[in-house]
Amino acid sequence: MTEDGVPEVRGFRTRAMVWLLHRFFILRRGMTMGVRAACFDAQGRVFLVRHTYVPGWYMPGGGLERHETALVALRKELREEGNLEIRDEAELFHVYYNRNVSKRDHVLFYRVNVEQTAPRLPDMEIAESGFFALDALPKDTTSATRRRLRELAGEAAKSDYW
Repeated sequence: MTEDGVPEVRGFRTRAMVWLLHRFFILRRGMTMGVRAACFDAQGRVFLVRHTYVPGWYMPGGGLERHETALVALRKELREEGNLEIRDEAELFHVYYNRNVSKRDHVLFYRVNVEQTAPRLPDMEIAESGFFALDALPKDTTSATRRRLRELAGEAAKSDYW
């Protein structure tokens, strides 16, 4: 894992989409908080998704809705984005301030062991998904995804910033 990866928010289309989504979230949520997870299968491969609306490969996750706990949101997002079921206890690895998205966004980052119940077919949100060996990540895996995986492996110190 020596490559830096692609930036998560770049280009006019992506910045406009993120800007619009966060304006919508201001109305729905006072502060945004999301969950993401490094999801490992029995072979030690990590699950990544490529969305239709932003460039790069990401670990699955999403925002918390009102009256939703972080673990409920995590289970929901893993099921929706990858047909993944958590097999052990979800381990909270760190909490990050995601200043790349807005001045009020935080990410709860988990490490989980998962099992995929069925292949995840492409749709309007997810273009592709799959499990990847840590030494064979897709070329356009995001820089934040690569940083989190290096932190999990003990190859880098934890940052407070996503």
